[in-house]
Amino acid sequence: MIVANKTSRLQVQPKTHIKVIEKTFSNNSDSDYTEKLAELGNKFNYASNSNYYWGDRDLSLLYGTPLYDAASETQKLALNHLYWVGNYNHTAVSEATTSIYNMVTTGVFRAVGGYDTLCRELEFETEQESYHIRTFQKIGFKSKMAIVGKTILGNSLYGKSEQENPNNLLKSLVPEPVQVYFTSKKGSSPFSRDRDKALGAIAKMMLRDKQQYYSQYLKDLEAKGEPIPAPSDGLGGRIAPRYWLQFFTLHWGMSPFMACQYYSLRYTANAILKNQEYPYVRYFRELEQKDEYIPTPTAVSYYHLLDEAFHTTISQTIARDMYKDFPAPTAYEKFISGAIVAQMQRNLLSGLSGILPGRCVYDDEMLMVFYYKLLTSPLFGMEKREALDWLEKCVCQEHQGYHTGLKYHQSLLELMRRLFNRLDYQWSINRDMGIMAAGGSIEKALVKNSQTFKQFSKSMLAQES
Repeated sequence: MIVANKTSRLQVQPKTHIKVIEKTFSNNSDSDYTEKLAELGNKFNYASNSNYYWGDRDLSLLYGTPLYDAASETQKLALNHLYWVGNYNHTAVSEATTSIYNMVTTGVFRAVGGYDTLCRELEFETEQESYHIRTFQKIGFKSKMAIVGKTILGNSLYGKSEQENPNNLLKSLVPEPVQVYFTSKKGSSPFSRDRDKALGAIAKMMLRDKQQYYSQYLKDLEAKGEPIPAPSDGLGGRIAPRYWLQFFTLHWGMSPFMACQYYSLRYTANAILKNQEYPYVRYFRELEQKDEYIPTPTAVSYYHLLDEAFHTTISQTIARDMYKDFPAPTAYEKFISGAIVAQMQRNLLSGLSGILPGRCVYDDEMLMVFYYKLLTSPLFGMEKREALDWLEKCVCQEHQGYHTGLKYHQSLLELMRRLFNRLDYQWSINRDMGIMAAGGSIEKALVKNSQTFKQFSKSMLAQES
């Protein structure tokens, strides 16, 4: 009888994190800024905002580099605007991914039962994200077209010729049936289809006791013959190859614990955004206090953070507290969740950029492609060798930009540890963000980025021969 009474009292008193979710949903619904964001996006005119900085100077492409110091005021304004555009283009892609995983995990929480308010909040967030994405895209497209036209809108720039491709010799030595199995000129190869089936079978076998929680969203996709969703762009697309992300998605869409674990990754996206967005909010408030003109993109950043603050609270609450509602994770679930976060650290948070402040990963060739296009665009008007010389100075030499990047890296590291230190099931290297912390080194960044630039420069100059 005593046990029964205790159980009854526990059922009457909702858990603290349930109260947080209910309060967050109520506040988010009452304080929805999506219509304001949509209005700002629809009315945006680049010419009316072109003569103002949209944020702090260090939120500019190439900030702190020798090239930034030599740039004109007009070029510095454009670099400040393009930083905002690039940041929110990336955010738009990441929020599209968030919308998908909101639906995946909502299906699990509905199957569990008792989380109706949370499901309503996640559905409401998905609706908000659609407004955010459209606003970012409208402002971004108009700004890029005004500053550089179509010069840097594409991704491709260079590639190896058939004669230069080292795989051609190997290809000639591989029997044709083997080539056919591993490659495909159109669609998926037989190998990739078999690999995906095998990974899916492994996930479902290891989580066979969670089948009753399988997300209705994933069931519906399978019924229509559509693939398991996995992002190819944005933050999610950088974590792992598409087939691994599909494998992870099955876990997030079947196990209640793993569905909660997904929100530690969503919190990572929230933290990365907050780390760079809060300075815009601070800048907005400074302009407001001085009664000065507030550029439209600055206002968008301000209202977006107000919306996203609720999303961050939900991510943190599910990841940190709600997973304890369910049975302790199995050794398999712990392994998968640990592997995912370690992979995320390596691919999203493990280095410093010399040319993009706030980017906590080393400079890669695709980023150098973008900057090469920027330097040869009408904004700078450089020839190939001049552009490469300047890019080398920006990437291979220590300058203030690296120190600015380190400042943002340390700030983000603190935000990450604030959550992951409290996840008792995680590997120790994930709880203390050990991989990320090791990457916070200007010396390491100079070595790694210089190696990448050397390869990039070699590829570019080879086109002249």
